Amino acid sequence: MAATATSRLYIGTAKPCAFASRTVSKSSISVLGTAIKGASFTRLNSCCHISSTRPFSQSFTASPVKYGRLVTKARTESSENKPLPGLPIDLRGKRAFIAGIADDNGYGWAIAKSLAAAGAEILVGTWVPALNIFETSLRRGKFDDSRKLPDGSLMEIAKVYPLDAVYDTPEDVPESVKTNKRYAGASNWTVKEVAETVKQDFGTIDILVHSLANGPEVIKPLLETSRNGYLAAISASSYSFVSLLKHFVPIMNPGIILFVVDVAGGASVSLTYIASERIIPGYGGGMSSAKAALESDTQVLAFEAGRKHKIRVNTISAGPLGSRAAKAIGFIDMMINYSLENAPVQKELSAEEVGNTAAFLVSPLASAITGAVIYVDNGLNAMGVGVDSPVFADLNIPKENKS
Repeated sequence: MAATATSRLYIGTAKPCAFASRTVSKSSISVLGTAIKGASFTRLNSCCHISSTRPFSQSFTASPVKYGRLVTKARTESSENKPLPGLPIDLRGKRAFIAGIADDNGYGWAIAKSLAAAGAEILVGTWVPALNIFETSLRRGKFDDSRKLPDGSLMEIAKVYPLDAVYDTPEDVPESVKTNKRYAGASNWTVKEVAETVKQDFGTIDILVHSLANGPEVIKPLLETSRNGYLAAISASSYSFVSLLKHFVPIMNPGIILFVVDVAGGASVSLTYIASERIIPGYGGGMSSAKAALESDTQVLAFEAGRKHKIRVNTISAGPLGSRAAKAIGFIDMMINYSLENAPVQKELSAEEVGNTAAFLVSPLASAITGAVIYVDNGLNAMGVGVDSPVFADLNIPKENKS
């Protein structure tokens, strides 16, 4: 079990306040609490009311001068025996397999950290050609700073598995890939083999995360995309999710009946993008189609996996992030700037915000949410026009005060 197994993930808010005498930080945490009493119910993670706690008081003699922006933070409580003050995201005893982590700065890594902060054990599937560099960086401590969790501990990865989700079984692998030197020394890396190996090593999992996407012709307009390029994007970015779920479902823990409440046991999350439903020039090579397919598959899989296995399936439509993978598109910085100028909330999106959303979606708190596309993009998906256009210059549209 990971060293962070006693951690709990809280979503709190910090409001910096400057006072005439000194600067303090006044924080408030909105928590969902339980009204059920009795020793036998002390471990029950369900809610009946909303309460608010403020950990310290402010001076009544000082007058506030300025309030800063609202900041979302992950908070942890590391005492296992201490009664829970409310309803945290608690994934202790859960095991997650996250497919598609090859470095420490993408959404997959952020999701792993949030799940670990909530107490889950972390397993990782890494693309075979990137495996050696990733494991070496982990072993030499190059990721130690980014492994730090809110309670100060380091995220532990129980095991890293080689994975190429483009291939379902060994029989699907072409000879050119088998003999490729980038795959030399690796074994059991097709989807079926990885699922079987995880079963041998750990028995079962509770959470499956799909953080995979690749379009070899992503910089080409759709009209210039070849059939092979288009199908490759669909295979790596969409069908890979179907395949992962198909092969991991047999080892995912089923739902249970807890205090007359039917709780879905297993949960799966993938990552999509607004290009699935809106035109994003430059996001080509069939990738927009792949994301649209992924979202459609999310709904169908939610029904099929839900009915047969009580497994929930959701996808997160995340805003632009300047990760190494996104840099390959070539215009990610432009999209980040566009989001800053046009989103309802004018701030840069952090990977942690997507990670925390994933932690919520796979937790019992989201037991009634499945088949959904959850937008985590500062609200950019709601906009119908780019308000930074000169045609709106006379409308006096509110903007963030950057002074």
